[in-house]
Amino acid sequence: MIPLQTGAFDAAGAGVLFLVARILFGGVLAYMGIGHLTNADGLAPYAESKGIPAAGVLVPFSGGQLVLGGLAVVLGVFPTLGAGALLVFLVVSAVTMHDFWAAPDDQRGSELTAFQKNAALAGGALALLALSGVEWPYALGIGLF
Repeated sequence: MIPLQTGAFDAAGAGVLFLVARILFGGVLAYMGIGHLTNADGLAPYAESKGIPAAGVLVPFSGGQLVLGGLAVVLGVFPTLGAGALLVFLVVSAVTMHDFWAAPDDQRGSELTAFQKNAALAGGALALLALSGVEWPYALGIGLF
């Protein structure tokens, strides 16, 4: 059995690995958010087809949510809010945008893959949320609560 450590990042290299994980996770989601913001006019009709009300407003909002949440995770600024915003986006978009159970047969596979991607990323956001109350190594450390 592994002995209980006194700190979340006490193991050798854990802080560096956590930073790399934050950059990969938050960076990719922030980049996706930029895509939402720069292509909102192209994404809004698809969101409307999925039954999203006010898609012209909610697509850019979700883009901002991804950019700000992703940057919060990467930089370690308001990590609880950042991880929480990403978690909300990932869960809501999984069930509204990637409803594979209601998709036509020819789209079911791709929607299932997108749903599973969002579910896995939501797990990552949950892990970050669980650690958001401790001091993150290599982080600005603003807004810890």
